[in-house]
Amino acid sequence: MKKTAHIISHSHWDREWYLPFETHRYYFIQLMNNLIEQFKKDGSGFQSFHLDGQTVLLEDYFAVHPENRELVKQLIEEEKLHIGPWYVLQDAFLTSSEANVRNLLIGLNDTKAYGHFSKIGYFPDTFGIYGQAPQLLKQAGIDTAAFGRGVKPTGFNNTVSDVPDYESPYSEMIWKSPDGSSVLGILFANWYSNGNEIPVDQEEAKAFWDKKLEDAEKYASTNQLLFMNGCDHQPLQKSIPQAIETASALYPDYQFKHSSFNEYTEELKQALPEELQVIEGELRNQRTDGWSTLVNTASSRIYLKQMNHHCQTLLEKNAEPLAAMNYLAGGSYPREYVRFMWKSLMKNHPHDSICGCSVDEVHREMVTRFETVSQMGEVFVREKAAELAQTVDTSQTPEGGIPLVIMNTTGWEKNEVITQIVDLERVYFSQMHFEEIPAYLQDKETPSYMLVDGEGNMVDMQLEEPAVEFGYDLPDDKFRQPYFAKRAKVSFFAEGVPSFGYKTFYLVQGTEGVQQDVPASDTQFEMENEYVHLQFHEDGSYDLMQKETGESFHQLGIYEDTGDVGNEYMYKEAEGHAPITTKGVPAEFTWLERSTLRTVLEFTHTLSIPVSADDRLAIERNKLIWHKERASGRSNEMTAITLKTVVTLEKGMKGPAFKLTIDNQATDHRLRVLFPTGLQTETHQADSIFEIVTRPNTPEKEWENPSFCHHQQRFASLADERMGLTVATDGLQEYEIIPENGTIAVTVLRATAELGDWGYFPTPEAQCLGMQTAEWQVLPHEKDVIQSQAFVDAYQYKVPLVVVQTDIHEGAFPETHQFVQSESNGLVWTSMRVAEERDDVMVRWFNPAEEKTNLQANIQDHESYKSNILEKQSDNAKDSYEVGKYEIITLGFQK
Repeated sequence: MKKTAHIISHSHWDREWYLPFETHRYYFIQLMNNLIEQFKKDGSGFQSFHLDGQTVLLEDYFAVHPENRELVKQLIEEEKLHIGPWYVLQDAFLTSSEANVRNLLIGLNDTKAYGHFSKIGYFPDTFGIYGQAPQLLKQAGIDTAAFGRGVKPTGFNNTVSDVPDYESPYSEMIWKSPDGSSVLGILFANWYSNGNEIPVDQEEAKAFWDKKLEDAEKYASTNQLLFMNGCDHQPLQKSIPQAIETASALYPDYQFKHSSFNEYTEELKQALPEELQVIEGELRNQRTDGWSTLVNTASSRIYLKQMNHHCQTLLEKNAEPLAAMNYLAGGSYPREYVRFMWKSLMKNHPHDSICGCSVDEVHREMVTRFETVSQMGEVFVREKAAELAQTVDTSQTPEGGIPLVIMNTTGWEKNEVITQIVDLERVYFSQMHFEEIPAYLQDKETPSYMLVDGEGNMVDMQLEEPAVEFGYDLPDDKFRQPYFAKRAKVSFFAEGVPSFGYKTFYLVQGTEGVQQDVPASDTQFEMENEYVHLQFHEDGSYDLMQKETGESFHQLGIYEDTGDVGNEYMYKEAEGHAPITTKGVPAEFTWLERSTLRTVLEFTHTLSIPVSADDRLAIERNKLIWHKERASGRSNEMTAITLKTVVTLEKGMKGPAFKLTIDNQATDHRLRVLFPTGLQTETHQADSIFEIVTRPNTPEKEWENPSFCHHQQRFASLADERMGLTVATDGLQEYEIIPENGTIAVTVLRATAELGDWGYFPTPEAQCLGMQTAEWQVLPHEKDVIQSQAFVDAYQYKVPLVVVQTDIHEGAFPETHQFVQSESNGLVWTSMRVAEERDDVMVRWFNPAEEKTNLQANIQDHESYKSNILEKQSDNAKDSYEVGKYEIITLGFQK
């Protein structure tokens, strides 16, 4: 049977990487203009071009050439230019579950304006792919995925090595999610440039095709061969029609076709053998020597991951659900602004951006984008919370009282210590000359206050000494209104704040319910609440006991520093130097706060480490010596780095929270915090995309790299049949399990100075000099993180309650209310929002376990239905829904 060579013209377009965004855009505009001119030529024979699977490139182009929008739209409608399905080519592991969904949802929404999209899950250069991708794609109506990494034993940029133990003998395979969903997987076995720069000259073409055809046939399960005509930022090959003519004359037994993914996959499916290898779950290049997985991008420029984590949490865990709650209370849902915030954030999500593996100019611009998204999200949350608070009936507030509405925008009830700045009194400039107001407020006696809930029960609280500060209102109907306020910080335990709802408390005049500080010992550094007890040692390590079981973990929290002679992509430990740790290094302890609500302890280490790598590293970098082959060590010159750790244990917390501030004065090194659990297990669990994934503690037999790091989203966890320890983090996305003593090692800083791909690109700002921070929470529990449902606390870490000080007014809703009532025991909640194209409220969960479970959820005056990630109804309305093993379930609620 005649074989078909499908030639797909494309250019893999990293928006920013080894050049800044605007530099890359300059060349992209050239590419697009050349492409348009090529398609305009009558009889040119140029049939098709794949626009790299990301619609953001159209925005980039139209920002400069809006006059070409209709022409480009026509090319897309004629299926000459192929776009989508994504908005950006994101890094799959370093962006959140919901960010991955928004990327697909917004990308597909963009394609509707053009009438056609490339129906393939396109992951050409993604640095590993999460295991639930087939389920997401199937829910979106996409049954084929193409990817460049993660399956066969491959080297850097997919260089194939001939070993017999392939995960799949073919480049075509069945890729299955944990829930059983499957798609056809297509591996770019010879990379996405295997058909690049095809010669027109007969002699050159003969040499080219003899090798390329053999290489493709080596992995093809059918007579349909794929040749990707392009590479990173590849200029357009205008001579493809002539090159195809040459190839057709040279190889009459082959049909050479200028093709598209839609054409290729349609013909491929008709020719597939009855059985293909089934690949399950994550694609992470685990069957390799381990030197080119690019996993250490998870710790490159950690500050970017932290900013991204903050912005994602702000949008998906606060802004969207708060706006949905406000919509259910009668307000409008500003979906265009929500979409704009997500698009702004996702411009930082391409793999070379969020991975921190670009030149310094790129990441400087990313910081500005993150700050912009943070500004948008914070004002959005503030305004929507104020709107929602106006619907709450606070008319029964005691005279002189101050209502505080505590809003829980998550899918779980929260019990949490609240700390909020409250204006006890305001005097506007319109009421008194502004120069007189501060003294007036300062001299005025401040009454005593107490805190009560809606039923009049007194709540323990702390109220700090007030201060007079400037402020202003921005009314809807008049000019800004400046004032001075007497402000005080109030802290209290907000108990039983309902999921998807709010609870109102009242600060009223009175003398009871105020907590005093508890005297602290200067020698006994212990912390305790109703759940855990901590005993600190002189070196800052600590023993952590779960009080319910009496089980303890010992000497947690040692810091470890090693030399790093790798790059932004991969960690390589410096030769000949043992790790430097804080074990046995005395720390200086200081109590910062000690009360019945909160205990805060600070301790400081001064750690002496080499100031940099040795001189050999500069030589190896300039010679482009691959990180695996480097033999550099650490400098003999030493410097001091200061590690300041603040530990907080509040009422209601299931484990202590830590904030580390690092005064980093050294280069070329990695700092980790170690949690030796003492548990002996073969596997562990970690938060991934719509999955709490189980991974082995030790690598496959092909693995040679001494380091065996992994990605995480929010936590990593070790457990045996009896007990477990989970470390939840705030944007710390790299960890390693050290089998000896069952240690969870979390990277808190990695400092390097080069990009590390195809040339030498210095990145001095990746050394992260100066003040850096890292935050995490340590959660002991029974059994594993799923069985104990410790994941609830891990997912809730760093997701704040929203607090609004409002006035006294009548409202349509009671002082405590829950907008969505749900019974979802064992499920993980991920989002609540209003749909993209209609006014239905969409709520999503996933099942982290192998056992089926049930979900009940309702909204008053709304009917529920089962949906998919594209917010399309897939099942009729029910009162209860069965949720299959590892299933991602979305419910829609319509009036």
